This record gives sequence, C-alpha cells and structure tokens, in this order.
Amino acid sequence: MTTAPRPSPRRFPRPTRALAALLLTVGLAACTTPATDEVPAYATATEGEPEFEGTFRHEFADVDGVRMHYVTGGSGPPVVLLHGWPQTWFGWWPIMPELAEHHTVYAVDLPGLGDSTGSPTGYDKATLARYVHTLIADRLGVEDAAVVGHDFGAAVAFQYAAQFPDDTARLGYLDLPLPGPELDASTYRSLSWHIAFHSQPEIPETVVGDDVRDYLALFYPQVSYNGTAFGGTSTRSPFTDAEIDEYARTYDDPDALSGGFELYRALDEDVRDVVEAEPVDVPTLLMAAEGQLDPIRATVAPRLTDIVRAVDVPNAGHWLIEENPRYVTAELLRFLDA
Repeated sequence: MTTAPRPSPRRFPRPTRALAALLLTVGLAACTTPATDEVPAYATATEGEPEFEGTFRHEFADVDGVRMHYVTGGSGPPVVLLHGWPQTWFGWWPIMPELAEHHTVYAVDLPGLGDSTGSPTGYDKATLARYVHTLIADRLGVEDAAVVGHDFGAAVAFQYAAQFPDDTARLGYLDLPLPGPELDASTYRSLSWHIAFHSQPEIPETVVGDDVRDYLALFYPQVSYNGTAFGGTSTRSPFTDAEIDEYARTYDDPDALSGGFELYRALDEDVRDVVEAEPVDVPTLLMAAEGQLDPIRATVAPRLTDIVRAVDVPNAGHWLIEENPRYVTAELLRFLDA
C-alpha cells in the first residue's frame, strides 16, 4: 500500500511592519467602534429623552391602507390621546409621563398626519374615528378605553364615542366648537380667517408651499393665551423652536400638509355626521381655553348628555397642554380615575 505524498504547507509572505500595524489598527477599530445607526425621523424628537426611554416606545400598525404611528407606554387603564391641527402625537408629550404613571397611554398620529403614512378614505371625523378604533380595539385588542381629543382630535374622539360607545369608558373633549346642529359649516368657516382659508381647495397648499415652518411659527401665537385670535396683542409662542421643528418636519411632507387642510375641508360632512349621530351618553370632561367654555359648551351640550365636569383652563389659550400642563394633567387624572 502506497501513501500519497503530503502537500507542502502553503506559505504566505510575512507582512511588513507598517502593514502589520495597519492591520492591527483596523482590527482594533472594528472591535471597539460601535455601529452608528441613524435615528429614524419619527424618533428624533424623543432621542435621548430620559422620560421617554424605558417607558414609551414608537409603534406602527397597518389599518386599511394606512400605516398608523402611535406612541405607547405606562400601565393601568388605557387612555387614547388624539391630536388636532397643526400638531401630531407630540402635542401630548408635556403631560404623557405623568399620565403613564397611572394609565397605559396611546398617543396616536391621525391617519395621513404626523408619521402615519398613506391616505385614509376620508378626513371627516367619523371616518378617522373608525381608523383609530380599528387600531385600538381590533389591532391592539384594547377595549373600554378613555378617549381624549384636542382641537379636531376632540371631534374624532366624539365620533369614536358616538360610534363605539361600548368601547369608550370616558371622553375628554378639549377646546373645539363642535360642528353640528348648533354650528353649521358655513358659520363654522366664518369663526376665523384660518378656518375659511384652510377650507379652500388647493389654495393653502399653494400659499404655504415651502414655507411650512414659517407659517406654523406665525400661526401658533395667534390662538395662544392673549393672542390676536382672542382679542389680545401677544405674539409670544407657547412652543419652543424644537417643538416647531418637530411639527414642521411632518407637515413639510406635501401629503401631510394637504391632509391637515382636508380636516377643514370636511366640515360639511362633519356637520352631517354629528346631526345624524345619536347623543353620546358617556361620562365627559369638557375643557376650554380661558373664557371660551360657555360658547364651546353651547355647541356640544346637545350631543354630550353626561358632562360630569366642565372647566376653563386658566392662563391658557387654545394650546391648553403647552400653556398650562399642570392644570390639564391634574384635571385629566381626577376625571380618568374617578
């Protein structure tokens, strides 16, 4: 029996001293330098925020052609937070950490707005409420939630309670005249220049164009405490530059910008839907800007039959949460935990 000769060991040239040093440097760098993943755009406002990390998280869910974005965290009975224009879920951030100490919080970007991408089948508030309900009740399995809305988010919250009363434990309605039998669409558009302007087809997109941040920065002070919309002279904004940057980041998207104006263009449908809706018999907290409670209550009282508490928020214009977060948080917690 013969044995095949063993192959000679394969030899490689020894690296020069300079090459060896280079290889050692590269190897050490690969071992010690962490990968730098770019922060997603939707998370930039909360990156490094100590009250966010460990408690809250960004989530997405597909609902009827819309990829809906929401932020959730905390523990306890569920509370759903719905924003208005021109804001996103981030409008609730000043009060979310304290709410999350007592409740499981779901702060939702309405369909087509914020970081919720895709176009809903309509921007009337009844349709938007169905998207939110599908997200909360069907996708997340959350039943019997408290639903709190501000501005147009309040109209969505109303429609959520009207269509799904068995899934609505409580209703928070914050600072919005309710379109409906007490306030028809034509009258509603006459309440303010911006409502009439935003209701026009294509014109607001053309005018605002590439100046979204400037437009928002000019708009926010007008409906703030003592702002010109309330007969005052203040031009002070309750929003920081960073907050304006975050809202401008989302509304810079042409689809989101148009979606925001569609909230106003749907006023005729909103009036029709409120007129057709059954009165809502859900325990309700009504909150309004200082001095605005009575006119707002006049529009909602015929449709909300169980208003357990109604308050003006002192030293606050339309931006209740930013202008007096401690008062709003205390009222919400008292109401939600009753």
